Amino acid sequence: MQADMNIGMLGHVDHGKTTLTQALTGKWTDTHSEELKRGISIRLGYADAHIYYDKEKDHYSVNPKEGKLLRKVSLVDAPGHETLMTTVIAATSILNGVLFLIAANEPCPQPQTTEHLLVLNSTGIKNIIIVQTKIDLVSREKAIENHNQIKEFLKGTVAENAPIIPVAANNNLNIDALLRKIQEVMKPAEPDEKAKLRLYVSRSFDVNRPGADIQKIKGGVVGGSIVQGVLKLGDEIVIKPGIARKERPEPIVTKVTALREEEDELKAAKPGGLIAIGTNIDPSLTKSDYLVGSIIGKKGEVPDPVENIKVKYSLLKRAGEQTIALNENEPIVINIHTSTGVGVINKLAKGVATIRLKRPTVVFPDMHVAISKRIGQRWKLAAWGQVQK
Repeated sequence: MQADMNIGMLGHVDHGKTTLTQALTGKWTDTHSEELKRGISIRLGYADAHIYYDKEKDHYSVNPKEGKLLRKVSLVDAPGHETLMTTVIAATSILNGVLFLIAANEPCPQPQTTEHLLVLNSTGIKNIIIVQTKIDLVSREKAIENHNQIKEFLKGTVAENAPIIPVAANNNLNIDALLRKIQEVMKPAEPDEKAKLRLYVSRSFDVNRPGADIQKIKGGVVGGSIVQGVLKLGDEIVIKPGIARKERPEPIVTKVTALREEEDELKAAKPGGLIAIGTNIDPSLTKSDYLVGSIIGKKGEVPDPVENIKVKYSLLKRAGEQTIALNENEPIVINIHTSTGVGVINKLAKGVATIRLKRPTVVFPDMHVAISKRIGQRWKLAAWGQVQK
């Protein structure tokens, strides 16, 4: 069974995203060495949650002994630390819904709680559940006070009417209620299997160990999510931009030699869930996420990467802060689907920014874009918009 949708885990640093992911999937997603050292998530962590349902007891669980397998969803654990917001923004391009975590033992909102809500408002994700975490660390009165703070914080936003589910992930408290709400709120869209294949690459890696026998070396692996169309074993695909060249990028044409979702081998994959694609690409070209930000499609159906794009944008307005303006000829960080890169604003006119990208990127009209500019010693989310034709 393939996961039928991607659900993001957003929220302030240390509000329990990785712990809740573990409670729902049994997998600890902080596996990157720097993440373990610093105790925060840097790269996106992926894990599949299997939802089981016992009809007689009307009970939801992640335990296969407690019901029949109902569905599978992919959880995307995004970093909450303020300096890593660009990773979060890139993640929203592959998300169908969000679990927005807010801890009960701290006043709401915290800085990244506000930042993540800005991301949700800008990208238009509407399948949202608020998870009030760490309720085991506060009194009943404090939990109610925090609940009221959350309701006030969400007023006038895309999450204003989102349900709020209190949990204590370390003790698996109220996980069943959260699963029930996921089943009620997170409805997968009916896929259009006749649509042209489009897959956003969010990971790429080399599965071969050092010193492996050259006759047994496997081709590079790319991972990501299909947003439309169907991908089948044996299909010929093109990856763009592909290999970076001084003149212009060189697309990669390859065949699908394997399709996998965690432990499950697939013959075909459709929108929903995060999949790994085995290829016959030289594995040196997929090492260390080299192909992240690429788009996969069928040959002849993926547009060429472009250096210049036009974005109809809106400036982000933060309560109590001066709005950050964009200026011509200033460098920016721009996020389009899973691509994060540097650009320069060439022109601003009537709410449209003409941006020159340092690295050519594949874009489609109406794609969501996030723009960050340098404020002091860090990049700060300043505007969002959509690609214009």
